[in-house]
Amino acid sequence: MKTRVVHIIAKLELGGAQENTLYTVGHLDPGRFEPWLITGDEGILLAEARRIKNLNLVIVPELKREISPGNELIALIKIAGILRRLRRENPAILIHTHGSKAGILGRWAGWLARVPERIHTFHGFGFNDYQNFFVRNLYILIEWLTALVTTRMIFVSRNNLEKARRLGILKGEKGIIIRSGVSLAGFREARVDREAKKKELGFSPESPLVGMVACLKPQKAPLDFARVARRVRDKFPDCGFILVGDGVLRPELEKLADELNLGDCFKILGWRRDMPEIMKTLDVLVLTSLWEGLPRVFPEALAAGVPIVATRVDGAEEIVEEEVNGSLCAPHDIQALARKAIYWLQTENRNKKAESHKLWEYEIELMVKKHEVFYGGLFFSNQTARE
Repeated sequence: MKTRVVHIIAKLELGGAQENTLYTVGHLDPGRFEPWLITGDEGILLAEARRIKNLNLVIVPELKREISPGNELIALIKIAGILRRLRRENPAILIHTHGSKAGILGRWAGWLARVPERIHTFHGFGFNDYQNFFVRNLYILIEWLTALVTTRMIFVSRNNLEKARRLGILKGEKGIIIRSGVSLAGFREARVDREAKKKELGFSPESPLVGMVACLKPQKAPLDFARVARRVRDKFPDCGFILVGDGVLRPELEKLADELNLGDCFKILGWRRDMPEIMKTLDVLVLTSLWEGLPRVFPEALAAGVPIVATRVDGAEEIVEEEVNGSLCAPHDIQALARKAIYWLQTENRNKKAESHKLWEYEIELMVKKHEVFYGGLFFSNQTARE
């Protein structure tokens, strides 16, 4: 009998957790696993999920990212009912949740439905140091309580694993690390005429180009990128800046860019599907996040040979090596971020190919294989214990 693997995620927007989840459910060994996905009815990637062959897709409209006690109670009841039915049909079932909202609701629903294995991947935490003291500690308490009904935890960075252990969320040997996967070959082997691509993006072929890839939300601090751009522009007047992404802070970012007189040198491109070509065209990747798990854009940049200038948060130090493949600075340290970007834009550094001996850990096929081994081991150990 195949193992029924039920992934649960709230909203299929463009993001690392969502893209990794879709890739996993679409590439599990069909001879061993039966993939299911429970998600909400929103998100640009929902259409992609519908196209995945042999995926059992279940839409729960009340499963949203926004906080709404009424919707959350309905979603909990619905998901528990779905899981109870699936468990009755096939006792070899596990759930695998992603994201704070779906992670909490999904694991409690799995416990109510008596699903034997309840796994959660922390792609980062729902709490952070910038929250109100009481809000942050409330989120930590909720995660601590939900950990009681969690059988296994997966982390994308060692930093997050160690933080969970310090906070008492992770106990014993429940936790393992499986890196967030990337199609490294797609970025490493992308063929692009850099001069033509710069012209397509609206820049001079000779202009150095600095980019950031992120959702425009407070976590990513995109306004800091505009401030960094202003300082770098003072040193390199012909430098161009692009931000690939969109989100709630876009109007505020556009206003700040105008106030800083960045003009046509600063462009917000929205979400793009030509990321390997864009990444290969960059001279430096910047990421101004205030907190992270370990963003997929890092291995994407390094696979393309692009140095990284980013904030020293969570798992960043596990892949970015100072002046080898990038530089790290404190969050909100605009002066330091600009100084490091300028360092990598200087002629003697601009042609350096950024590399990492750890890059193989982020291969997306390896991520799927690790999940398969992990899933299979759970039911093998359960069977052995019963015998």
